[in-house]
Amino acid sequence: MSEEINVQDSASEAVSQDALENVVSIKKGDTVKGTIVKIDDNQAFVSLGYKYDGVIPLRELSSVSLDNASEAVQLGQEVEAKVVSINDAKESLVLSKRQIDSTKAWDELQAKFDNGEVLEVTIADVVKGGLVADIGVRGFIPASMVERHFVEDFSGYKGRTIRVKIKEIDRENNKVILSAKEVLEAEYEAQKQEIMASLVPGQVIEGTVQRLTPFGAFVDIGGIDGLVHVSEIAWTHVAHPADAVSEGQSVTVKVLKVDPSIGKISLSIKAAQPGPWETAAGQFQTGEIVTGVVKRLVSFGAFVEIAPGVEGLVHISQIAHRHIATPFEVLKEGQEVKAKILDFNPAEKRVSLSIKETEEAPPREEREPRGDRAPRGPRAPRENVDLPPAETMSFTLGEKFGDKLSKFK
Repeated sequence: MSEEINVQDSASEAVSQDALENVVSIKKGDTVKGTIVKIDDNQAFVSLGYKYDGVIPLRELSSVSLDNASEAVQLGQEVEAKVVSINDAKESLVLSKRQIDSTKAWDELQAKFDNGEVLEVTIADVVKGGLVADIGVRGFIPASMVERHFVEDFSGYKGRTIRVKIKEIDRENNKVILSAKEVLEAEYEAQKQEIMASLVPGQVIEGTVQRLTPFGAFVDIGGIDGLVHVSEIAWTHVAHPADAVSEGQSVTVKVLKVDPSIGKISLSIKAAQPGPWETAAGQFQTGEIVTGVVKRLVSFGAFVEIAPGVEGLVHISQIAHRHIATPFEVLKEGQEVKAKILDFNPAEKRVSLSIKETEEAPPREEREPRGDRAPRGPRAPRENVDLPPAETMSFTLGEKFGDKLSKFK
């Protein structure tokens, strides 16, 4: 279907064809001005005051590929075009808007490139490798120069107006490279310096998780990003940021460090929340039996987590009632155990635990005899021994000691 506009009423056509020819004289290569009076899908008709209208084919409307003529011009619009060909016998007058636009555009684009100006362009097409914009000539924006971040799908960019800088211009080869990323980076840096000047370490602010990496999460805090290192995401161990937060999630963060010289902002999610020791302060009491998980084994004992982020030490002497050389003899990491709280000091972040105090002590074994000596049995009865008569014994002793006793008289 075509759209038409009546530029002249039939009743007003008092001027003869001969008179019109005297008013307008056109030859190939001329630059003419006229008004769009009709638009078909593949061409636009222009009233020039000539004896018949000129036609601008779709390919001559713009330097970029178009689906239909209405993407480049509107009814009633005044345009400037170059005469490509004239055939009065067939009443054919072919015009090119593209050639006029291109000639003007190169001079303007060169000046904007030299001055580093920012210009607004409308995306005319999405092609492999980037975007195309009509800037009087074909302007190409590579995919890597569209945004500050990676974009997987550009289908929604067609028809969008964005701000760009001319990155490269080559008139001889009809080549213009544009960059929206360069404009965004400059705006971002200006905004970043302004925001960084207002930040103070210890300040707690709201932000939105923008993107995740293996080493942390980048959080938008008002137009600029700060890094929450993976170790600062939660009080508990986080293997990967995606295990704890997701892109687009709103989070409360605490400013740890601001370094304007390198443009770095260090943030912490966990520091903006009560720590595990603060939470545990009124949760545990000395003498209480708790359930925990063995987190680490060391030569002198085992560290047992009794609450998220709260670990206590079971000294090797408190692991079992019997003597053990190392904790590895009876415990393993990840094992769930019961333990008694011997001492709880949240101010110093210290808990002393005992596993053996939750178990009944084994009965004491009987004491083994010393050495290899057999236990003593009942004494055997003394055998009767034949002894000499008492008189004989007295005599015999008297004789034996008599001489010696006489010396003391």
